[in-house]
Amino acid sequence: MLDGTSPWHLHFAQNAVLILISILFLPLTTSILLSSYLISFVFIQDVPRQRQCLRASRTFVPQTVLITGVGMTKGLTLARLFYEAGHDVIGADFEPYGVQVCGRYSRSLRKFFKLPKPTADDGSAYYINALLRVVKQERVDLWVSCSGVASAVEDGQAKEVIERRTSCRAIQFDVATTATLHEKDTFTQETERLGLPVPETHNVTSRDAVHKVLHRSPKRNSYIMKSVGVDDAVRGDMTLLPRRTVSETYNHVAQIPISDQKPWVLQQFIKGKEYLTHALVIEGKVKMFVACPGADLVMHYEALPSDSPLSRAMLAFTMEFVARSGKSMTGHLSFDFLVDENANEKGAELMLKPIECNPRAHTAVALFSGQGSEIS
Repeated sequence: MLDGTSPWHLHFAQNAVLILISILFLPLTTSILLSSYLISFVFIQDVPRQRQCLRASRTFVPQTVLITGVGMTKGLTLARLFYEAGHDVIGADFEPYGVQVCGRYSRSLRKFFKLPKPTADDGSAYYINALLRVVKQERVDLWVSCSGVASAVEDGQAKEVIERRTSCRAIQFDVATTATLHEKDTFTQETERLGLPVPETHNVTSRDAVHKVLHRSPKRNSYIMKSVGVDDAVRGDMTLLPRRTVSETYNHVAQIPISDQKPWVLQQFIKGKEYLTHALVIEGKVKMFVACPGADLVMHYEALPSDSPLSRAMLAFTMEFVARSGKSMTGHLSFDFLVDENANEKGAELMLKPIECNPRAHTAVALFSGQGSEIS
């Protein structure tokens, strides 16, 4: 598998092959597209009728809802849910290099706006001002942020500006909460501060610090290393440390680009299956929740039964985390858990350890499809 360190000519060859495969399968994919249009036209008429009935009710007050990130599955799913619930939906997203996002053509949207992407040189000012203009121009009542990994903190900044200057409310955490939960090291520290269980975790900024932790581990635990920031080149590296021999350990650590400017976390390896959750939190209350097994491929999620012991255990952790964090929390909250199930004379005992947090909408929000009346 290629990564960020692979030679450019291999990436070029890979992309060329993917384009060629797309061309070869064009007749098949086109026929599938036309068939899906025909099926939706003939059989799927419930949503428009449901929407008309809702808007005809004297007690229903339609809201203008702005969904950012409609170029992603999670954003498009939320746009459809609010549309099904009878509201007027405005969509917005980045369109880098002039490539239009698929969500702009959704029938769920009344309008679509292209947003400038925050950059290291220009910062987030252009992006926030563009969002603010859309909110004022369209008289938006509710902004639901569907941040990507790289713009989560900027959306926290935008929330504070928009709620301070307009009457629009935002489903988005503030800057401090987003920044704390976004990074692996500060999330672990915050979870520990709240008195909730976490794996043994160490912040390291040098190879020497890594070796000190490994040598001083009292239980000879195994660890994995994770980059604090976003780094696609190493995110799939699940090498257990220490290695079988000292020399293998030193050789592996020597290849890791670690420094004060590029910190890492050394986290205890927990045996068990990985699960993820997604919750909608409004003013310190968990309003919607779903849990599912982890999947290597996005969109291959399957929800656990809501009454299963595992789902209830992860919901209980989420509710406790939110309750201890304060009543002001409003936004999307997702956790990644490692779950170890031990059998004893009392039955099965679940041990949950949160390893990451996404303070933004997760793709698993697609599992809320068909629940428009609840989410809005």
